[in-house]
Amino acid sequence: MDITVVLPTRNESKNIERFLKSIPATIPLIVVDSSNDETTALIYEHHPHHTTIVQQQLTVTQARQLGAQLVHTKWMLFTDADITFAPDYFDTLIHHIQKNPECQMFIGPKLTQHAYRAYYSSFFYAQRFFTQHGIPAASGSNLVVSTRAFNTVGGFDDRLTCNEDSEFAWRVARAGFNFRFVGDLKVYAHDHRRLQGRVLHKVLHSSLRCTLLYLNLIPTRLLSNDWGYWHWNKPVIYENRFHH
Repeated sequence: MDITVVLPTRNESKNIERFLKSIPATIPLIVVDSSNDETTALIYEHHPHHTTIVQQQLTVTQARQLGAQLVHTKWMLFTDADITFAPDYFDTLIHHIQKNPECQMFIGPKLTQHAYRAYYSSFFYAQRFFTQHGIPAASGSNLVVSTRAFNTVGGFDDRLTCNEDSEFAWRVARAGFNFRFVGDLKVYAHDHRRLQGRVLHKVLHSSLRCTLLYLNLIPTRLLSNDWGYWHWNKPVIYENRFHH
């Protein structure tokens, strides 16, 4: 399969083994890591082949962009370490790529098999509604795009520290590339730290900020401000290291 998984990580030792077990061993994986725990050691242990790890202190947006620049396949899949892919995910993806050769971007849902089912179900229906009405509602946990489309629009806007996935997908659509929301292309969330006691906060934050981004109403000087999105999960700063 001509696709590479691009994964930003930061201290994901509790999630990464489960994530890696859901990826076929033959799928190339590019990890851009900002950890100071055992994340990279676990990646080497559980997905030792077809894996590239770059360690550098970056925002999630910068990490996605750097990882994408190392991709040499026709397709790239952006995701996060706190999810797992459905058992039939990659077979389903192949099916939709072959069935829809005109499409250059596929957006899949992030669901859950445990807590916060109502939240994830609501997000699923919102994604489907907006995407079917011409506004791609992308999640960085489950976003497939052709390398051609990615390069054409220049990738992610690295000034953004959140909602970079939505903004990127809008530019792909505005560039004239076809896209689809694929409801059976499922990933499952397992780490709900950002929702605990903050569901309403997250919904309001994403809705308001995405609306302003879509309408180009956020001043350039404020694009890098996350409006508190990451304040409960501050990164640990450490010395840059590079591994290939």
